[in-house]
Amino acid sequence: MSYAGDLSPRQAWAKIEAGATLVDVRTAAEWEQIGIPVTASATATRRDPLFIQWSLAGGASNPQFLEQLRQQVPAADAELVFLCRSGVRSVAAANAATAAGFTAYNVLEGFEGKPDQSGARTVNGWKNSGLPTNRGQH
Repeated sequence: MSYAGDLSPRQAWAKIEAGATLVDVRTAAEWEQIGIPVTASATATRRDPLFIQWSLAGGASNPQFLEQLRQQVPAADAELVFLCRSGVRSVAAANAATAAGFTAYNVLEGFEGKPDQSGARTVNGWKNSGLPTNRGQH
């Protein structure tokens, strides 16, 4: 592992409350159809999550990922928490961000978490941990 570490959704929330920025790397379709995490509040340390696709529609890699990240996070010392559906793409994004000089963490269970026996994603993850979301609001 070259990035700073793996976090459960609750640990990620604590890191965000302490000032880290959440970066959702799922696709635009996932944001629209499944929902998005919400982190901004009256608390000055929390800000809106960033939405930068790691993969584009059809699964192609986003060649602009690091450029888009640098545009939205100009401070190289910023702590970033990466989130995808299940915690796989966010590992790749965290590794890329670390190589680019950022301090990056991965949310292990992702936004949706693991599928249950019937295939529904109800087991764990950001949305199943009771953390704030907006369904299809991006």
